[in-house]
Amino acid sequence: MKRVLQLEEILLFAGGIFLFAQLPFAWWWFPLLILTPDIGMVGYLAGPVTGAWTYNLFHHRGFAFAIWVAGMLLALPLLQLAGIILFSHVAMDRIFGYGLKHTRGFQYTHLGEIGKNAKRHA
Repeated sequence: MKRVLQLEEILLFAGGIFLFAQLPFAWWWFPLLILTPDIGMVGYLAGPVTGAWTYNLFHHRGFAFAIWVAGMLLALPLLQLAGIILFSHVAMDRIFGYGLKHTRGFQYTHLGEIGKNAKRHA
């Protein structure tokens, strides 16, 4: 099942690249911006609850989709870009097993525990 979900995320990431290719930006903007949604981790400086909330905001597909739709409706390529980057970043994180965070700590996600002490499941 894990491989099926990873394949789904790979296809969603490819869809993000396809949508990006429709925008009027040079190709190098995509790799330059793909990690920017991790700015949501800054919230962890204020504690695990705030950190989980800010991280999850920047890693929620609904938020990414809403930004992209707003960009489409307002014909604002920069807003479309922001939505596509957020969406693509979420897919990339899910490919590697990183999910939305629980408030008890960064290593606890909706996909399971991450980090060196995590229990590995095949």
